[in-house]
Amino acid sequence: MVPKPKITLYLDTVSPFAYEAYHILRNDPIFKNVEIKYVPIFLGGLMNKCGNTAPINIKNKDKWINIERLRWARAFSIPIISDMPPNFPPNTLPTQRVLAGIEASSSSQSQQSQSQSAIIAALDALYKAYWVNGTPVHEPAHLRSVLASPLEGGEAAADKVLAAAQTAEVKQRLVQNTDQAFADGAFGLPWFTCTNSKGETEGFWGVDHLGQVVQFLGLDRGVSGNGGWKSVL
Repeated sequence: MVPKPKITLYLDTVSPFAYEAYHILRNDPIFKNVEIKYVPIFLGGLMNKCGNTAPINIKNKDKWINIERLRWARAFSIPIISDMPPNFPPNTLPTQRVLAGIEASSSSQSQQSQSQSAIIAALDALYKAYWVNGTPVHEPAHLRSVLASPLEGGEAAADKVLAAAQTAEVKQRLVQNTDQAFADGAFGLPWFTCTNSKGETEGFWGVDHLGQVVQFLGLDRGVSGNGGWKSVL
């Protein structure tokens, strides 16, 4: 039996392009037979390891990224706020630790599957609140209320993951995730580490390189009715 192609998507809720990549992987039928793992990292930590700087700090590029995120949103019919969220960029470290804590709750294979389901539910809620509605989800009160809805157990579950995010174990998990992204070659987000059915592994950066991801994995663009694929390599 031919192994399923695999994608590990490294992401941080601060990145609009990571949100767009996440939305496409979650919703486009091209990826329905791909084994996808979503891994939270801290983009600020990755930038430091690479000696990189945030695009918003680069003259002209700060304006370009706002235009570019809207272009890709239109191309792939991704819901997104027209203006950048208030006080962008936020400090996402507490939020990313929460996501890492959800991931760290797994040990067995079945628990890993459950943790991915929980991460997906949390990411769905966080991305919609922040990148669609402009809610400042990285503020503690908003973070708690947004997480209470998708997590099984509601507010009690939200309180549990928020408390876990303060532990040394969960903090180290986020560091390890960020280190692994760096080891995989990442220098920005979204970063895709992809393994095709032949067992070959390569890394790809940016939502604008999803076409190369599809080609490398041997996926059929024809199953998608989304015209956005005409915009990618």
